[in-house]
Amino acid sequence: MISANKYRTHSCNALTKEDAGKTVTLSGWIKSVRDHNGVVFLDLRDHYGVTQIIIRENNLLAQINKIRIESVIQIQGKVVLREEFTINPSITTGEIEVVATEITLLSECNLLPFTINGNVKIPEELGLKYRYLALREDSLHNNIVLRHNVMRTVRTSLIEEGFMEINTPILTANSPEGARSFIIPSRLHKGKFYVLPQAPQIFKQLLMVSRFDKYFQIAPCFRDEDPRADRSPGEFYQIDMEMAFATQEDVFKVVEKLLKNIFTKYSSKKFNESFPHIQYDEALKTYGSDKPDLRNPLLIFDITHFCKNIQHEGLHSLISNGAKVRVIPVKNLADKTKSFFDKIQKFAKENGADQGVAYIMQKENEYKGPLVKFLNNIDDIWQFLNLQNGDGIFFIIQNNPVKLAGALRTYLGEELELIDKSTHRFCWITDFPMFEWNDDTQQIDFLHNPFSMIQGGMQALQACNNDKEKLLELKAFQYDIVCDGIELSSGAVRNHIPELMYMVFETVGKDRTYVDANFKGIVDAMTYGAPPHAGTAPGLDRILMILTDSPNIRNVIAFPLNQHAEDKMMSAPNHVTDAQLRELGIKLDIKK
Repeated sequence: MISANKYRTHSCNALTKEDAGKTVTLSGWIKSVRDHNGVVFLDLRDHYGVTQIIIRENNLLAQINKIRIESVIQIQGKVVLREEFTINPSITTGEIEVVATEITLLSECNLLPFTINGNVKIPEELGLKYRYLALREDSLHNNIVLRHNVMRTVRTSLIEEGFMEINTPILTANSPEGARSFIIPSRLHKGKFYVLPQAPQIFKQLLMVSRFDKYFQIAPCFRDEDPRADRSPGEFYQIDMEMAFATQEDVFKVVEKLLKNIFTKYSSKKFNESFPHIQYDEALKTYGSDKPDLRNPLLIFDITHFCKNIQHEGLHSLISNGAKVRVIPVKNLADKTKSFFDKIQKFAKENGADQGVAYIMQKENEYKGPLVKFLNNIDDIWQFLNLQNGDGIFFIIQNNPVKLAGALRTYLGEELELIDKSTHRFCWITDFPMFEWNDDTQQIDFLHNPFSMIQGGMQALQACNNDKEKLLELKAFQYDIVCDGIELSSGAVRNHIPELMYMVFETVGKDRTYVDANFKGIVDAMTYGAPPHAGTAPGLDRILMILTDSPNIRNVIAFPLNQHAEDKMMSAPNHVTDAQLRELGIKLDIKK
């Protein structure tokens, strides 16, 4: 709905058959022009939609022939009903058209660097350089409209749940944990630097200490990371939230309700009403990933115990020395062609299996495959996996088969077209280990967030008595929400006990001096009475990727950086003057 003014009485999607006979004024961009035997049909487009304009008068025809596509014009004319066979049901104004009586050129368009009509793919780099033009194209334009609507729904939903929207600082202090930060030099404090926040983590915890109960914001986060298809370089936005006196189950309830609200409103696909909870260890074992795509019906099974006596000398030695045997059962594998198996072997070799992956299939009640002669208990394996004649299995035999097994499961699901892309499937990944073994440093390290609460608290940590194996078994109250194989967010119940914070860091070789030097603000705050609290931060950009079926996150961001973390439109990053550097007390030392 717009307010009438001198430029327009209606938007370009507002007119219907009830407006027939009215004299109206419209303004917008020329989307297309079609000349039909001396009568011009012009599609006028604005933010809201499209109206078809008819131009018959000779003076107006001469005028419009001089105006380029995508120029901005104002039309005055009379609304008329379309003839029945020309009605366009795909647009809201499809039953009417406007016969122009006056045309005013408001802004001339130069020669376009590319065509804007939705039928011609815009080269990505060119589309990013002229992003303001690419955003006129319907699909991108609608993605940004959807982004606005989703943010509005987020705000409404969380406020109804009792959350307060609070902004946290953009200029903050450096922290050694996490990804690389963007560094901002201080003019007033020469030689010192701010950083842009990788997330509002510490500030939202401090808000809980400050007696606020439920916080949220749609927060910008900044990380100097390499670009990925599912993460915009430089900055991204997350639906940041935190709750006082809350357990992880309380967070689950809020997030599930929010996501169901969003996906019910903005996705035509069905989704699972119940979000299963899958333990981290089980996710790795069954799906080969801590962000499993549950639309893929393929599962991974451990059959190491069936292969202890395998007759292949090399594999027997490998399994005897701790290698695991994982298999992926596939229905009707015996029907596949040689080219299919060749593609599987090529994929496996590219993903860490030097010799490819072995397989066994049952065809016409006879087992076939390179491992058949080395196993005398294939019937038992077939029964264990509940397989039938015609089915088959792929073997992954490695010391750590998780990564390859997970990648192969995904690849097989895509190649066999098993993934149900008509649905969305959510799940929670829970019970992450608190610690992991770092092969580079040969010591215990954090697997995830060091400020998460250990399950069992201080008593559980003390009971480990610095025993490596026991420490690696400790779980944390950490959780991820995953949709269609994409991690939407990580979250945790926070460690609000200062002494336990020190003990946790001591476990990974960081003493009190280190903690005080790097995390003094949060640790000090916890000494003044901190409530138990928990939170999470679903990624807004990733939610929009899923809602729009976009293969690239740049499709849901108005002005993204390119794959090299550059903004060609604004020439960023760029150089600053020597005077600016002197004012900051900075001297560059860049070696060519």
